[in-house]
Amino acid sequence: MRQAMQHADDMIVLGHISGLFGVQGWVKVYSHTEPRDNILRYSPWYLSIEGEWRPYPVAQGKQHGKTLIARLESCADRDNAAALVGKEIAVTRAQLPALDEGDYYWRDLLGLQVINLGERNLGQVTNLMETGANDVLVVESQQDGERHERLIPFIREQVIKNVDLEQGVIRVDWDPDY
Repeated sequence: MRQAMQHADDMIVLGHISGLFGVQGWVKVYSHTEPRDNILRYSPWYLSIEGEWRPYPVAQGKQHGKTLIARLESCADRDNAAALVGKEIAVTRAQLPALDEGDYYWRDLLGLQVINLGERNLGQVTNLMETGANDVLVVESQQDGERHERLIPFIREQVIKNVDLEQGVIRVDWDPDY
């Protein structure tokens, strides 16, 4: 049975299948969501199979000690589940909750240009990190043939002055020498 597949731009990766659990098709799940078990609220999950995102409805999911485990409807036994180990788990953007004004999914910030108040292009957001106190933008640029990386705290008003998703720009109050 061939089910509908999703376009990669529409997918938000929430974790991956990290191993097998038991013999009845259960898998161990590594989650990027906060709290970790939020990943179990979504169904179907989309797994990248042969370069295409394919839906896998979640039959059951729960926390088992410090581990999250799940059974997908199409996995009746350990052999079916073994083929899914290492696959990323994604959901469509439409499955995610709507955000309040000024809130962003990390995925939406990746690739944006970062420009300071002096109109200097500091580079492009290539990653984000969670530090506990605040999130941090990882901004990379090329200068004189060398790759440079800046870590810029995502602190609204103080550092982050404006995020314009349509223009693809984040304006920051940040010295280029940091």
